[in-house]
Amino acid sequence: MIRADEDTRVPLFKGTTIVSVRRGDRVALGGDGQITLGTMIVKARSRKVRSLYQGRVLAGFAGSTADALTLFERFESMLESHQGHVGRASVALAKDWRTDRSLRRLEALLAVASKEATYLISGAGDVIEPEEGLLSIGSGSSYALASARVLLKHTTLTPEEIVRESLSVAADLDIYTNHEMTVLSLPSGERERSGGES
Repeated sequence: MIRADEDTRVPLFKGTTIVSVRRGDRVALGGDGQITLGTMIVKARSRKVRSLYQGRVLAGFAGSTADALTLFERFESMLESHQGHVGRASVALAKDWRTDRSLRRLEALLAVASKEATYLISGAGDVIEPEEGLLSIGSGSSYALASARVLLKHTTLTPEEIVRESLSVAADLDIYTNHEMTVLSLPSGERERSGGES
């Protein structure tokens, strides 16, 4: 259970909520679609979660879109270099992100998940594997994390269902999060749904 704003070195990014839930042999990662510029919503259906490395790794971002796309590309090349080992690729990306002069200025947080593990990666050099298989980043992360914890503990919902419900709670409470969701899962085919409430 990681909140992006618990550590003052890790900024709380406005404009999104990303949540990942792990239960049994399944993991899901989802995000809302709202992009905010100052006080104005400039896009409602952005896709902030992706599958990488031939569909074997899920990744989502909070922060600057351009910076996140740069980090996605860099992370995917790290996955290739480390034969898909998410832990090693995460550490390598965090090291580069912290030490490379051009990457150091990038403002984003990444949440990445494979069948084996989930990690938060930050520009401060942090690579954190959350407890209980739950991770949430972004402005609505507190709401999504609280919701996911309760649903994981007291229901038999699938990870995908928990992610959708948690994002819906965050969208109801956080002005920087909306109900346009993208949810991906592992193993098997990715499942997506955008728009509306459950």
